[in-house]
Amino acid sequence: MVRFALGPVDMKTLPIDLLNTPSSSPATAGSATNDLDALLEALRDREEFMTRMIESSQDCIRVLDLDGRLLSVNEGGKRAFEIQDFEPIRGAVWSEMWPAETREMVRSAVETARCGGLARFVGYFPTTTGTPKWRDVAVSAILDRAGRPKALLALSRDVTESRRTERLLSAVTEGTASVTGAAFHESLVRLLATSLEVAHVYVAECQPPNRVRVRAFWKEGRIRDSFEYELEPPCSEVVQGHERIYSQQVRALFPTNRVLADLGGESYLGMPAVSSTGLVLGHLVVTDVKAIEKDPLWISVLRTFAARVGVELEREHAEQKLRAALGEVQALKNRLEAENVYLQEELRTEQRFDEIVGRSPALLAALHKVELVAPTDSTVLIVGETGCGKELFARAVHSRSKRSVRPLVKVNCGAIPPGLVESELFGHVKGAFTGAVEKRIGRFELANAGTIFLDEISELPLDAQVKLLRVLQEQEFEPVGSSRTIRVNVRVIAATNRDLDQAVRDGTFRADLLYRLNVFPIHVPPLRERLSDVGLLVSFFTAGLTRKLGKPVKGFNARSMERLLRYSWPGNVRELQNVVERAAILSPGPVLDVEGSLLASESPAYRGDSQASPTTSAGPTDKKRLDEVERSHIISVLKTTGGVVGGGKGAAAILGLHPNTLRSRMKKLGIPSH
Repeated sequence: MVRFALGPVDMKTLPIDLLNTPSSSPATAGSATNDLDALLEALRDREEFMTRMIESSQDCIRVLDLDGRLLSVNEGGKRAFEIQDFEPIRGAVWSEMWPAETREMVRSAVETARCGGLARFVGYFPTTTGTPKWRDVAVSAILDRAGRPKALLALSRDVTESRRTERLLSAVTEGTASVTGAAFHESLVRLLATSLEVAHVYVAECQPPNRVRVRAFWKEGRIRDSFEYELEPPCSEVVQGHERIYSQQVRALFPTNRVLADLGGESYLGMPAVSSTGLVLGHLVVTDVKAIEKDPLWISVLRTFAARVGVELEREHAEQKLRAALGEVQALKNRLEAENVYLQEELRTEQRFDEIVGRSPALLAALHKVELVAPTDSTVLIVGETGCGKELFARAVHSRSKRSVRPLVKVNCGAIPPGLVESELFGHVKGAFTGAVEKRIGRFELANAGTIFLDEISELPLDAQVKLLRVLQEQEFEPVGSSRTIRVNVRVIAATNRDLDQAVRDGTFRADLLYRLNVFPIHVPPLRERLSDVGLLVSFFTAGLTRKLGKPVKGFNARSMERLLRYSWPGNVRELQNVVERAAILSPGPVLDVEGSLLASESPAYRGDSQASPTTSAGPTDKKRLDEVERSHIISVLKTTGGVVGGGKGAAAILGLHPNTLRSRMKKLGIPSH
């Protein structure tokens, strides 16, 4: 026990009246003796009080000699350093009891106190059990009556917990300050787990309606794979905004919680991660295989970093929304650019009629079907011979539909090289194949919310037919070279000049695709079935030529009109348009004449065949004759161009066909190309 003895009583300090009391008076002498006893008793009581106060202090109080050797330590000091007997260390040099890196600081404090000053420092002190304790130490001199240092007093207080919290906050803050996103969450759980010395720490993000996704998971000394789980207590209570702390037996309290069971959790501490608007976005969880104390410092630290998690999750959500918005803006920009390019191409290359002209019963019946199907979203299959105006019917369906505010995107399936069909229809990503130097938006994506017109659908390769069937069924596809599925809302109008039933029998067209396309077929009559419209068509074309050629064009003379009405028109309306334009160019005056060279072949009726009627429809028995007429007409045009198919003066331009379409037709009819 530390005893702060006052030493021998100094008679010079006693009251003067006690010293001057006469010794001859018994009464007076007895009174003085009683007063002296009372004074000594008071001094002893004061000494005992001071001793009890020092011994009961929780702080460590040491007395050192001027050389820094231990003279005494109170009971609080013994408890702090886990020693039972002070005698073995009495007289030990105090500075030598500290770790090597702290000794110079301790020696400096002793020297300062010996010189009459006050020294203070914070250091860690290993106890006999090896557990380090952080101490806030003050060293000062104990003075004698003359005011000279006669001993040193070292007072120290345990600041281990506050120091631990300070270091924890510093370590986690510094370790997470420069990272965001996944790196932030992983760094946080690692630093918390190692600093708090717990088995498991994880950050989870809410996934409506009742699930959470673990963003970062520290288990048994390393980062583990993320996972999702259904919410149940106590986690379900945390994501409702409540802090939950169970220092022990948490599995017994929540026996159905599979996550706690898998982790072998004995204790649980969960903090909600809240956004700036008060919305719970996730939670921060600490679990351990041993019991933990409800340490206010722990709770404060975890509350602080749960708030950081909430801020980070909110930032990530805002970034995701911004990225999505920018993606939508970029997609819209790309789409508008692609639409602009497409429309510019249409303006440069399109050779089409601006109106559907005619009043014949066959034409009016077809237009009635257009009126019926246009307001719906049903798939339309337009069937008709080359040049009869199938695209005009497709445009009529689109313009009368609720999708008319969006463009009609046209794809000529016969004009696309087979290896590029899928890229043209569905797009491709950069590097998907040789030559794919940049991303391309496909025609289906371009037509989203609108209509796509697939002309010459019979020319589509079989592998592309499979993808087209999926788009028709599911309204989704993947661009070439991409695993990203794109959903679209597109109405499909297809057109063909071939017998698709025969193509199915020949194995060149899928039967299931035909069923999907043939929801509402429209047959566009050939010109020979609507010869009563020839006069109206001639008037329409000559009106346009007057503006185009800059000279008056009145129409054909009577003899020429008779020839036009008796002609079979294998090239249909497109051929009639070309005949009118060539006649207008060749004619010196406003009244046009049909020379023999303008009509590639005359119908049997024109040659005087009384068996044939100029209005006779071409049925199955006439197909061979019609193919021969078409073949003869193409050969005649090729002779005038010297066998040239493409170019501005080639046969395709004269016939109003795409060069690839003409080559495909020539191949079918057995016409050699040069």
